[in-house]
Amino acid sequence: MSPEEPRARPVTPWPARAKGGPSAGRLPAGGTAAGRGAHPWAGSRSRAARLQAAHERLALEQGVRYRSLFLVIMGTVLAIAATNVLLGVIGVLQETRSRPLTPSERARYTEQDVARRWQAWTADAVFPSQVQYLGLARVRQYAKRVGIAPEAPCASVVDSPVASVLRKHRCRTMLRATYVDQSSTFAVTVGVAVMTDEEARVNTAADLPVDDRVGVRPVAFPGTVTESFGAAQRQRTAWMGAGPYIVFSVAGYTDGRTREAVPPEEAVHSELWPAAQSIAGRIAHDLAAPPEIPRCTQGNVC
Repeated sequence: MSPEEPRARPVTPWPARAKGGPSAGRLPAGGTAAGRGAHPWAGSRSRAARLQAAHERLALEQGVRYRSLFLVIMGTVLAIAATNVLLGVIGVLQETRSRPLTPSERARYTEQDVARRWQAWTADAVFPSQVQYLGLARVRQYAKRVGIAPEAPCASVVDSPVASVLRKHRCRTMLRATYVDQSSTFAVTVGVAVMTDEEARVNTAADLPVDDRVGVRPVAFPGTVTESFGAAQRQRTAWMGAGPYIVFSVAGYTDGRTREAVPPEEAVHSELWPAAQSIAGRIAHDLAAPPEIPRCTQGNVC
């Protein structure tokens, strides 16, 4: 070979391909070149994990805050409810525990007790079988009850001028009984007009006519010394107030004498009218007498 001719370079053959393996110098599928490091997506996974952990931590903190707020609200509500219950219990205990009656409560107790006596008391309690009275000489004597009339509407057992007044002020009912004095010489009918309250009684009394010839009508009982005691026999009438009651009285002689048949001087000096007023006054006094008032709301022990 002449010097001018270039020498041929030796040819390096390709490594023989292993059976079933990849060619030399090629990257396996999904592989990386030698010396290039880890998989290219490993950093992304780490960041995603950190973000997820941060989100979970934030959600946990937020849940803790909401739970704390809920507990605070519920605690406040329960505290308010417990306070209200406690105050209610204290109020009930204060209301129910025994304590001294106030002056207004004492007055109301008296008013209510007196106002219901005409119903709460028996007929014998309203009109006792015997009533003490004083005669002209201030001698203590006893009138005897002859009989008790049935309860009646107010306007039906009084004279017309009085009936209109009782009707106007809504008189509830009339209770009546007839007495005789200790000698059975005089007959006295006592009528108790029941008004709605003491104020109504005062207003009614202000409108009653000033006339001793009109008032409650006499009640006679057949078979007794009062059987001839009628409207013509009444000598005088009157009334007096007692609590919510107007106590009327009418008196006459048991021998049947009329008003015109009695001389004026006898009428002036007769024991009839003082006895009649004393009998009616005793019944009125008992009806309106102050009751025994308990010292405390639950009896006499505070």
